[in-house]
Amino acid sequence: TGLTPEAVSAIVSEHGDRGAQAIEAVSESRVKEYRDFTVVVGHEDEYVVEDGGCTCKDRVYNLSREDPEARCWHALAVDVARALGVVDYHDMWYSDVREFL
Repeated sequence: TGLTPEAVSAIVSEHGDRGAQAIEAVSESRVKEYRDFTVVVGHEDEYVVEDGGCTCKDRVYNLSREDPEARCWHALAVDVARALGVVDYHDMWYSDVREFL
């Protein structure tokens, strides 16, 4: 995936468990880009990540909306995948695909 041990250490050091989960998602190709949304496949659901925000409960309940640096692991995974150029692109609309999931 292009993740060096140094990069992994830096991400985990900065973001703890959220960073580790983000790395796991990137290494398992669970960051999906559709025409309309970027989606991270979690263990229980798929989460839409847009402009650093996310539809997950962690973002809603545990992270401060006033802190622009506060990121859930889904948003971190999108950042890492984009930086490495390993986002899994699908030339379709997620809004169309979602109804089949």
